[in-house]
Amino acid sequence: MDRRSFLKNSALGGTAAAATTLAAPAYAQGNRTLTLVTTWGRGLAGVHDAAQRAADTITAMSGGSLTIDLKAAGELVGAFEVFDAVTSGQADMYHGADYYFVGQHPGYAFFTSVPFGMTPQEISNWYYQGEGQTFHDELGSIFGLKSFLAGNTGPQAGGWFAKEIASPDDFQGLKFRMPGLGGEALGKMGASVQNLPGAEVYQALASGAIDGTEWIGPWADEKAGFQEITKFYYTAGMHEPGAALSLATNLDVWESLSPEHQKIIEIASGEAHQWNLAQFMNNNGAALQRLQAGGVQVLEFPDSVWDAMGTAARETLDQYNGDDIYDRLRASYNASMAASSGWITQSEGAYRAQRDRVMG
Repeated sequence: MDRRSFLKNSALGGTAAAATTLAAPAYAQGNRTLTLVTTWGRGLAGVHDAAQRAADTITAMSGGSLTIDLKAAGELVGAFEVFDAVTSGQADMYHGADYYFVGQHPGYAFFTSVPFGMTPQEISNWYYQGEGQTFHDELGSIFGLKSFLAGNTGPQAGGWFAKEIASPDDFQGLKFRMPGLGGEALGKMGASVQNLPGAEVYQALASGAIDGTEWIGPWADEKAGFQEITKFYYTAGMHEPGAALSLATNLDVWESLSPEHQKIIEIASGEAHQWNLAQFMNNNGAALQRLQAGGVQVLEFPDSVWDAMGTAARETLDQYNGDDIYDRLRASYNASMAASSGWITQSEGAYRAQRDRVMG
């Protein structure tokens, strides 16, 4: 199905803008410059780093024949405007979390994270060795994009709260920042869910505009300074157990590139995905220790909250059933997750339990 037919026939079209005349990419002495817009404020720990890593790697691998001009959120377009900017040709590429664009199609959530979804290894298995990339391409063909995974935050924390969460009732009326389908699930539990760009979250929390927030994990959260506002920190959440980031190129621009430049973008995206995951995972442990030393209370949700989250997650995921792409994508995702989890649990999971028992 082409993009025009999809938007005409589907209620899931959201606010997607029809592709119009593309801005001509810049050329200089045979070199080419592509404009990359991002959903991240400049300098946001980890997420901006992933975008910059991909941009710098593309430029370096091409010997400067393909230069990426990175524009952080607000420098050319707003954080949540990058999808339309690239599909319309205002910009050539975006780097961001695709679950910001579930209004375009709910299937995009699976390329960041869905509630009770995949861990980082599981999403890599599905994307690179299963059908994940194929589905990313199928969605891209509708909206005029060619996308790759290009970052991963690892497991994200449950978030920062003004008070302890003792039961599901504590979410009633809670003003909480959480994007994607995880945010929709939290809304079903009674929360008033806000979807704010990362650069705006600290001020919203400090001013009381929101009662709590999730962001990423200990390292990025510490950099953001949330511990200056509240000391209640839940380190496990249902919403993003392994959030992937994406680099998307306008499809007409992509098809105008040489095969060599296309391969460079693909390889640079994959390298940024693995590098960024290691960046987060390497920094989180020490950051959590610093947060605890500074008085942060590290907590876990009680089982009653996890149970309520599970019910809300199923309702959220089920509400989009009936769309052909979504149904096929979800089935593929779940089948791959079950297969990967089965082996990982019986191999790595069993080993880690014994390592902790034997080695202390």
